[in-house]
Amino acid sequence: MKIPDEDLRAALPSSALIAGCGDIGLRVAARLRAMGREVTAIVRDRQKSGALERLGASVRIEDLDQPQDAGDWPFLFWFAPPPKSGTRDDRLRGWLAAQQGRIARIVYISTSAVYGDCEGRWIDEDAPLRPQSERGVRRVDAEQALRQWRTERDGETVILRVPGIYGPGRMPLERLRKRLPVVRAEQSPFTNRIHADDLATAALHAAVFGRDGRAYNVADGEPTTMADYFLRCAQLLGLPPPPQVTMDEARAALTPAMMSFIDESKRLRTQRLREELRFTPQYPNLAAGLPSCVLPRTSLQEGVAT
Repeated sequence: MKIPDEDLRAALPSSALIAGCGDIGLRVAARLRAMGREVTAIVRDRQKSGALERLGASVRIEDLDQPQDAGDWPFLFWFAPPPKSGTRDDRLRGWLAAQQGRIARIVYISTSAVYGDCEGRWIDEDAPLRPQSERGVRRVDAEQALRQWRTERDGETVILRVPGIYGPGRMPLERLRKRLPVVRAEQSPFTNRIHADDLATAALHAAVFGRDGRAYNVADGEPTTMADYFLRCAQLLGLPPPPQVTMDEARAALTPAMMSFIDESKRLRTQRLREELRFTPQYPNLAAGLPSCVLPRTSLQEGVAT
């Protein structure tokens, strides 16, 4: 069931804190400001705060790895990534430990990589967490840190497990220009996608309607193969289709980081997202969402670094 904007607006509190205000954080901030809410965003570099200030958001200059007490907040949207290496999210753990105020609810963006490779099976949020990449392991640690914080500080948490994000400014243009190969359709893994605008809206629904302690798969619900995604993007951008290779040939041609995505095949069930968060994607599949990615960018889509 789609929730009218006025119902979501009425349920949101008067203010929110956003930590890690990049592309998605900026989109969430824009929606909150349009609904008349006060927004404070944590950014590391004052020079990268202009888009937020143009929205009327307050900006805190802070290195999340040298945390400060943020005070009391009804909502915290944590969009900051973990460190780039290791098996722990010490950034999130350290920041939570430094807080003295009351944070009533945290909405956290995790990743579907926490499930590891599911060999193309349909899975829901009760599937075991078996990450096989370091990025997935770090996100599992972050989820564990939030569960610990929830118990110790009596705050609420809602976790969004997010697959590939696409949208304006998030197209694989350089990869296609470099003619990097994709795995042939018959061997290509299943991948899941969510449009950046839909993810930002889903985060607001999670803040209001999410059940405390729950995780939600946030995807459009119509997974396709990785080959299908890149072929569609190439056609939309007017570029030659990428060369298609076997899985063995891909291992020889692509970096380990790229292969970590290819080695994980799964299809995400999204019933919980739709029923509990009362969320229906604006872009229910790639056919509906990809054309929006080549529209002229606005000043609010320029992004703010964390």
